[in-house]
Amino acid sequence: MNIPSRSSLLLAAFLVAPAVTAAFPGITAAPTHRVEDRVYLQETGRQFPTGTPLTAVATQGGVVFVGGPGGLLRLDAIRGELMPEPAWNGPVTRLVTAGDRLWALGPSGLHQWQTNGWSRVTTNTVTDVAAYRGGWVAASGNTVFQIRDDGLSPITTNTAPFTIAHLEVHQLNLWIHGEGRISYLDRGRFGGLDSYGFPSDHAVDWGRLPSPQTRDFLSVGGALWFATPRGLGELRGMRLRPVTGADGLPFEDATCLAEGFAGDLWVGTTHGAIRCVDGAHHYFAGRRWLPGEHVHAIATAGRSVWLATDRGLAEIRYEPFTLAKKAAWYEAHLDAWGQKRLGFTHKLEWDAPLGEYVREVSDNDGGYSGDYLAAQAYRWAVTRDPVARREATNTFHAIRWLESMTGLPGFPARAVWAKGERGHKAGHGSGGYAAEWNDVEGGLFEWKGDTSSDEIASQFYAVTLFLELAAEGAEIEQGKRHLTRIADHLLRNGWKLVDHDGKPTRWGHWDPEYFATEEGRFDRGLQALELLSFMKTAWHFTREPRFDDAYRRLIQLGYPDFTLRQRSSFPPEDIAHFEDQLAFWAWWNLLRFETDPDLLALYRRGYERSYDMVRIERNPWYQFVYGALTGQDCETGEAVKHLREWPLDLRVWSFANSHRTDLRTPPGLHAPKGGIRAFSPREHQPMRWDAWTMQEDGGTGGNDVAEPGGWLVAYWMGRYHGYITAPIDAPAEATTVRPGEAPAGGARPYAGPPRPPVP
Repeated sequence: MNIPSRSSLLLAAFLVAPAVTAAFPGITAAPTHRVEDRVYLQETGRQFPTGTPLTAVATQGGVVFVGGPGGLLRLDAIRGELMPEPAWNGPVTRLVTAGDRLWALGPSGLHQWQTNGWSRVTTNTVTDVAAYRGGWVAASGNTVFQIRDDGLSPITTNTAPFTIAHLEVHQLNLWIHGEGRISYLDRGRFGGLDSYGFPSDHAVDWGRLPSPQTRDFLSVGGALWFATPRGLGELRGMRLRPVTGADGLPFEDATCLAEGFAGDLWVGTTHGAIRCVDGAHHYFAGRRWLPGEHVHAIATAGRSVWLATDRGLAEIRYEPFTLAKKAAWYEAHLDAWGQKRLGFTHKLEWDAPLGEYVREVSDNDGGYSGDYLAAQAYRWAVTRDPVARREATNTFHAIRWLESMTGLPGFPARAVWAKGERGHKAGHGSGGYAAEWNDVEGGLFEWKGDTSSDEIASQFYAVTLFLELAAEGAEIEQGKRHLTRIADHLLRNGWKLVDHDGKPTRWGHWDPEYFATEEGRFDRGLQALELLSFMKTAWHFTREPRFDDAYRRLIQLGYPDFTLRQRSSFPPEDIAHFEDQLAFWAWWNLLRFETDPDLLALYRRGYERSYDMVRIERNPWYQFVYGALTGQDCETGEAVKHLREWPLDLRVWSFANSHRTDLRTPPGLHAPKGGIRAFSPREHQPMRWDAWTMQEDGGTGGNDVAEPGGWLVAYWMGRYHGYITAPIDAPAEATTVRPGEAPAGGARPYAGPPRPPVP
């Protein structure tokens, strides 16, 4: 990373954002690294569970067949179900698409499929079929046969030196594979002669397989690949190279291989599937992608990949997308899945007695909805789409309502519940305390008390962005008044958030007395940063002396020095990863609004430490905040990669990564807060930015549905600050969401009383 220049340390007064004409205080320079939003292929999937394992899959003419011990099935494209194939009896051991023919192998012999049905070629037990020199060949025992209209005919009088399991044509040669053995057909002889004229079936001069046990082999991309329990073997020419976890392979116990639609290699394993493409390894495991973990066979057709597992069939389909379309998709998802209510955005939870998803009214609705407010403010600034301003103002007034409903000036509620509504009402409070629900005047609603610093930090961040980018008319004064009422509350109460009982809330402490306690010493870096940011923001918008005086008192109390170690890193088990988001909310305003060069230099040191501790997490919002505040490289490519790899399905499926063989910290990064490496969202879960991308195992088995406000604020922030361009050379299908394209589901629409006007 480059050494910061003096100009970037001092932060220029403003920068005209690339996508808009309005000035934005405190941004240092236009981005030097930006990513064009060109079409990429977005994964999506569906599953077809079965009662018995599937060990074979193939496609022909747009029809998908699967087989296993229970027989042969065909996918009914209209009904979306696997149906038994008529007139088929007995198990299926293998399905093969060779050239323009489809073959089924089993104890009853070799069968060929044509449009009018299946016909048996031979009753012999056949282990594999391949297209070879304008025809087809089959392996049975130690012999390779040519398939003729009247049955099988040996291709040579010589037999192989081992029982043949698989056939493959590679570099014009016919290769054979058996348990731990490979050979080839050379002018009627298996194995040919070595350089001394001695008969040999050796096919390699250099290297060795990672395991003598081989399960499959396949010709892809100029190499012959082998699946073994300890990774892959790659044979090029006569050089054999092992590919294992040390080379980035997520899991080594490989079972089968298939060529993808883009010349990529697919690897089935006993714990998921791997796509090897462009030097990267994409891992697909768990119920997000597969009905069963053990993958027995893989087939591809068009941009679909079909995987036969021990519990059914999975399709992973690739569709042309841009990030702009994904943003539109998530907006449609919020509506179609009932994730909006009263101006707030919500996670969904599965209600087992009701048998449906319902909205969670959480411990932090105002804080979480702040992401959506910030996203819509950025979106409006970039696009001038009136829908974006409508959504922004709706969420803004909902957040204002949280403060007005409590009857305590400057004290916002955590959340609001409509009496009798359908949903999950948070039943817990902070630190193991009981939830504090109080009646709102009028009797229709309840508000959740014991408000914490989370809500305050989120609202100062989100409302500030709304004021700078989207507020108009009376909204400007309303936004300023909202922030100053909170700041005044803290001033009146000695830097504490005081509830209706006259006592500070569990996590509403920013006072020196709290910092003198053992817990306060651990928290004071973050709490000092927040309070300095709150007072500086209130002064920035009002220029009222009391806020500047308060800020100066905090300086005298040593609060700026505490920010040098804003992030505690020890002991690791006490680290709460959500606090990083609180810190970045506070850094955003403080670093942009501070003008004193000495204080700014001090804060910058603390911020660089904060960013260095989270850089390994590859969180795109953290990265864009860092780049916008400092003008330094924020690894835009990694940020965009993360955004592209979010799944379209926002259900939080369980995931497991602790068994993987590629668990290594990437070069140039370190993990000061524990963990080993960040995981792709396709291997992890969609999340708010208060979660941890390095968690190895987790999820809720699909019982939760994430709300995508975090993704949206990162994307639109990247667009506004020029890290991501508008779509380039993209057809309409890759930039817009058709009506009904985002599938409906989730919770029923909110049916309670409307939100009252906010004074």
